[in-house]
Amino acid sequence: QVQLRESGPALVKPSQTLSLTCTVSGGSITTRNYGWSWIRRPPGKGLEWVGVIAYDGSTYYSPSLKSRTSISRDTSKNQFSLHLSSVTPEDTAVYYCATGRPFQGYEYWGQGTQVTVSS
Repeated sequence: QVQLRESGPALVKPSQTLSLTCTVSGGSITTRNYGWSWIRRPPGKGLEWVGVIAYDGSTYYSPSLKSRTSISRDTSKNQFSLHLSSVTPEDTAVYYCATGRPFQGYEYWGQGTQVTVSS
């Protein structure tokens, strides 16, 4: 019933900000105990957790990306967004949004969107 869909530019230039939006349907991003995460998979590598915005609006980020990452939400649109600044080609990846509860794993995933960082 819960569906998530990523949207945003497929190509971003180095040094710019990568911005993606996850649109959620079938459930509210304010549902108690759920976190709304961004996860990415660089080519040839495994999944990497980027960060999460919890149901109450609190945010947590991967230590390696924290200085460049911001996650926000628009509850009126049932959306949450990722902003990753100062990108380099190393940020090229398929980006996913997903949701789940602590210690329960991710219950729903978006289909993923390819983002390439290149000049």
